[in-house]
Amino acid sequence: MGKTWFTSDLHFGHTNILRYTQRPFDDVDAMNAALVARWNAVVAPDDTVWVLGDVAMGRVADTLQHVRALNGHKRLVAGNHDRCWAGWGAKARPWIDLYQQAGFETQTSGAIELKVGAHAVMACHFPYTGDSHAEERFERWRPIDEGRFLLHGHVHTQWRQRDHMVNVGVDAWGMRPVSEAELSALLDAGRRALEPLPY
Repeated sequence: MGKTWFTSDLHFGHTNILRYTQRPFDDVDAMNAALVARWNAVVAPDDTVWVLGDVAMGRVADTLQHVRALNGHKRLVAGNHDRCWAGWGAKARPWIDLYQQAGFETQTSGAIELKVGAHAVMACHFPYTGDSHAEERFERWRPIDEGRFLLHGHVHTQWRQRDHMVNVGVDAWGMRPVSEAELSALLDAGRRALEPLPY
């Protein structure tokens, strides 16, 4: 049995993300290639990766195909930019099969419970509070804060850890997935504030 990893907010095919988050690439093709290379440098074929949303943008039917090149057993907790996200209502149904064909063995929306080391945590695309924009969005899709650690994405470069919320997005972890072992050690250290790692 392989290792477990977490990530989010890859935004394959999203040209504007280069400017929004200052990702250090000349163009979106270079970014896409780097995301695949950095993922496969740490994730083995028998590992499991939880992707907490926002996989691909642009022409999603095309950009989603980058998932096929990624190692591991991939499980998706969909975010607001995923076409299979339940927040899209009936529009999401036709996309579920396309995300599965691209390589996601399971997919869900909303918050789920997981075990990370000795910690029972919540995992969701959205944090309890905070956003990548100036205003709070998607409030009805956010998990209820009952004091548990939350693994999430959505906020890009806003933080790596804020109190009991841990951003697993690529923009906080040097454009790569973060291992369960790394997260377990971070959770063991308790609530604190951590800035994103450099690209």
